[in-house]
Amino acid sequence: MSPQTHTLSVLVEAKPGVLARVAALFSRRGFNIESLAVGATEQKDMSRMTIVVSAEETPLEQITKQLNKLINVIKIVELEDGNSVSRELALIKVRADAGTRSQVIEAVNLFRAKVIDVSPEALTIEATGDRGKIEALLRVLEPSVSVRSSNREWCRCPGPRGIGTAK
Repeated sequence: MSPQTHTLSVLVEAKPGVLARVAALFSRRGFNIESLAVGATEQKDMSRMTIVVSAEETPLEQITKQLNKLINVIKIVELEDGNSVSRELALIKVRADAGTRSQVIEAVNLFRAKVIDVSPEALTIEATGDRGKIEALLRVLEPSVSVRSSNREWCRCPGPRGIGTAK
């Protein structure tokens, strides 16, 4: 069975060294963390780590059990489609001269994206949505303009019925 991408939401105490201990646990077990974000929660003394890792089910269960043993870890939930919201942010730089600029802006508006930077020969576009929306925008842009560069970031966070906070 091939590894799948899993997203873990880990509620931890906001204390020095917690991030290092969590990352070291993954490293010692030979897991590569594909994405890691840490942020404050509504409780001042808590932080939420969102960890994306590629793993098979059994090793993921083992590492989750070991994470739970760390003293500063409060709660762990695997985020899936039913209990989370996911979005992708893309910054796309396209070559657009005076002749193609209006076409690009029309496509940007159609996808509810934004032009965030303009130069004489290029536009930089910011688009947010699911992966399908970003892929569709790129397909619409490519025939008429040259996509010079793009940077895409994907994130997932607990939804309305997600993990909540510690009790």
